[in-house]
Amino acid sequence: MLTWLKNRLQRNGLTAYITHPVCLQHNMGVGHPECPERLVAIKDQLMAAQIYDSLHEVEAPEVTEQQLARVHPPRYVEYIEACAPTVGTFRMDPDTAMAPGTLPAARRAAGAVIKAVELVCEDKAPNAFCAIRPPGHHAEHDKAMGFCFFNNIAVGIAHALSTYKFERIAVIDFDVHHGNGTEDIFRDDPRVMMVSIFQHPFYPYCGDNPAGPNMVNVPLKAGSTGREFREVVENVWLPSLHDFQPQMIFISAGFDAHREDDMGSLGLVEADYEWVTRHLMQIADQYADGRIVSVLEGGYDLSSLARSVTAHVKVLSDG
Repeated sequence: MLTWLKNRLQRNGLTAYITHPVCLQHNMGVGHPECPERLVAIKDQLMAAQIYDSLHEVEAPEVTEQQLARVHPPRYVEYIEACAPTVGTFRMDPDTAMAPGTLPAARRAAGAVIKAVELVCEDKAPNAFCAIRPPGHHAEHDKAMGFCFFNNIAVGIAHALSTYKFERIAVIDFDVHHGNGTEDIFRDDPRVMMVSIFQHPFYPYCGDNPAGPNMVNVPLKAGSTGREFREVVENVWLPSLHDFQPQMIFISAGFDAHREDDMGSLGLVEADYEWVTRHLMQIADQYADGRIVSVLEGGYDLSSLARSVTAHVKVLSDG
């Protein structure tokens, strides 16, 4: 408790809100749930809640080839570049399409997490939220899927490991869909522990058999609510995180487990996202000098997405 209070008192600066206008130019077609309006709704709600002015907005840079190469082989990056259309769309799978604005947006999305890591690790921000799209946690080592092209959070974690020489990083994923890409990339890396919940059986139809001892995946049945989610956090996540003692925390912040989001069938509400964020901040304060980088993943009902992100960011920014 004393450590937590000391870190809280020492923390200063504004939560970094990292985004870029080009993220609005990625458009997979009329009616696609992963739409540009997601970021607009989030910003509008943050402004309406009078939180936006208390954030430090930072423009996301483009990711470099070297930064991508830590998690994606050059041949895969070259393939993505070759698939990028100048007009129309190119489908990577039935749900995932590239448009002319996709590759620039994907480069900024991954670059946003790089920037977040640098700001937080160099004490220029206490923590950060990356308001970006396309999302990333389904992108595997060499495969685009599930609306994802580059694994944004994995790129950031690899940057933190390489540049700042951390020995223990935790990634928390509360999206309704299992973060198969993040698991694929770090399954053999003991420096990274992943804790997650996800609806199962459900897309991408994996995760119930963790790929390694550093993967703490807890599937939830359709219809599970905040009660079951909080039980997992208290009985599984928190003990695992205390045992691991992470030096930095990353959050794959998907909000499609909200009860109003038709993408899944879980029953979380804003209070659940606020509650888990507070617990993760306490872990970060105890072991990681408060270092948290949160990265937007899913969340497709615009109203519940915007309200949930606002609840999450409010906790981060309140310190």
